[in-house]
Amino acid sequence: MAASKTTDTARATQRSARQSPYKMRLVIDEIRGKSVNDALAYLAFSKKHAAKQIEKTLRSAVANAEHAAREGNTSVDVDTLYVTRAVVNEGPKLKRFTPAAMGRATPIQKRTSHVEIVVGEPVRKRGSR
Repeated sequence: MAASKTTDTARATQRSARQSPYKMRLVIDEIRGKSVNDALAYLAFSKKHAAKQIEKTLRSAVANAEHAAREGNTSVDVDTLYVTRAVVNEGPKLKRFTPAAMGRATPIQKRTSHVEIVVGEPVRKRGSR
């Protein structure tokens, strides 16, 4: 998982997760735009296998935000973070073959996913304190 070094956002990516992008997107669509606490609660109780992979990536993004705040000598409140961007892209396909009738072989594509999650703090308006 990779980290980003910006002040207001932090990101984490997981590459080549062994789950199809379609199945991963079903879960990631549910957490996009939610607060980190709500997203983690949803992922903890989800029955989908993809939820475990996405939860790892989300926890990594939060840890990256904390680390960037420590490095920059600033403070970050984890309870105010929310998921600003959550994307699942298609990774490389593993191409395999399975036996078929009459001695033939049929191809199988085992799909993989790249998960990218960006967390950030809500934008404060200039007039408020």
